[in-house]
Amino acid sequence: MTNSSLTSKQPSNLGEQDKKKLPLKHVAIIMDGNRRWADAKKLPRFVGHREGVNSLKRLVQHVGAAGLKYLTVYAFSSENWQRSREEVQYLFDLFSKVLAEELSELCENKVKLTFIGQLDKIPTDLYNSLQKAMQVTRDNRGLNLQVALNYGSRLEITEAVKRIAVAVRSGHISPDEIDDRLIESYLYTGGMPDPEMIIRTGGEMRLSNYLLWQAAYAELYVTDVLWPDFTPEHFDEAVREFVQRERRYGGD
Repeated sequence: MTNSSLTSKQPSNLGEQDKKKLPLKHVAIIMDGNRRWADAKKLPRFVGHREGVNSLKRLVQHVGAAGLKYLTVYAFSSENWQRSREEVQYLFDLFSKVLAEELSELCENKVKLTFIGQLDKIPTDLYNSLQKAMQVTRDNRGLNLQVALNYGSRLEITEAVKRIAVAVRSGHISPDEIDDRLIESYLYTGGMPDPEMIIRTGGEMRLSNYLLWQAAYAELYVTDVLWPDFTPEHFDEAVREFVQRERRYGGD
């Protein structure tokens, strides 16, 4: 792993003019391609995951400098448990290592870190580290970085519906009060704006059970670039395409 900091300052390639007029508040990313990147280079797959972390470091530096308010990344899906025990354990160890190395820098740079997903199902030591990181950074007012960990959107929606049903049964909510805003408030992302754009690296043309509710009107941007090779310049290219699109929200 390189020694680059998750939040070290670097100039935004968007430029000062664009930085003042960043056309979106929230970008979500499906970070796909770590394993294919390693396979193509005939390297162990853990190397691909490690290089994927470095790509995230560079991107967090970049979007923080550009003034983005929310960045949500898909780190570990609820389906990823199907991978080998060794790979899953390596990923959890990597998450713990990155948190230990980067938490002080996150605080210095006012990054607020939130983990979304079924966190109570992950190993206890990692769970405690996640809780500590969220507690320590909760008052920060810079970039809001959400990491989807043991996350699945259908499960998220199902859990929200169950909680709403309990509230109705207890009399705290009337069925007539249930609308899209209420449902949104029960999701893991409650209180956050929906992403205006979802970027998927690696070329696959699907959402993979990621932010299905929140992505209702998001612009989709798919690139063949594998995640370890994804650079700030690739992000800028996605933003430029976003600006050129006409967002109709169901209109003609």
